[in-house]
Amino acid sequence: MKHGKKYLDAVKTYDRSNFFDAPEAIALVKKNATAKFDETIEVHIRTGCDGRHADQQIRGAVVLPNGTGKEVRVLVFAKGAKADEAKAAGADFVGAEDLMEKIQGGWFDFDVVVATPDMMGIVGRLGRVLGPKGLMPNPKSGTVTMDVTSAVKEIKAGKVEYRLDKANIVHVAIGKASFTEEQLSANFQTLMNVIIKARPSSVKGQYLKSVTLTSTMGPGVKLNPQKLSNDNA
Repeated sequence: MKHGKKYLDAVKTYDRSNFFDAPEAIALVKKNATAKFDETIEVHIRTGCDGRHADQQIRGAVVLPNGTGKEVRVLVFAKGAKADEAKAAGADFVGAEDLMEKIQGGWFDFDVVVATPDMMGIVGRLGRVLGPKGLMPNPKSGTVTMDVTSAVKEIKAGKVEYRLDKANIVHVAIGKASFTEEQLSANFQTLMNVIIKARPSSVKGQYLKSVTLTSTMGPGVKLNPQKLSNDNA
């Protein structure tokens, strides 16, 4: 992969083979986020899980104390009083069959989908289009719930979902380059606490294989996974 001059200049500012403590890594990533837009800061966690086994899956959600810096558009499938609650909580789109038909027609101007349990019959028909985009509501992430008020408010406040991908890696955005180092550190620590507690009991050996911080356009900075595990034990 060919990289631009800014990326290559950033690579020269530190030894990429080294492990860094979280504060150092965050400072480096912020320093090297030099694009003309507000880059997203992401954490990539390679685990020792085998996602092919149901008992080694990791999936859930966590509210980051400082949010993600992204305006999240929330769509809620609900009817009656629950639809009114969702609107009052700040949901961007609320409906039922009408929204299902729009989505079937190719409309995807939303970031998160929440549904009350009684609406899953409708939402289930959208599995083939929502699933591949990671938009299917799920009880484990708190997006299938009767408490739509809390769900919408938490998502708007900075709730992010984490899950294993096919390579057994978790990818989570923890903020923007414009955040202070303290804000990013608090978000990072909150996420790592949850990920480490989510370790499946069936996973043997090293749980965190690698942890890397990066910005949208910048190079990755490696953290010591063993130290992170010990610090959060």
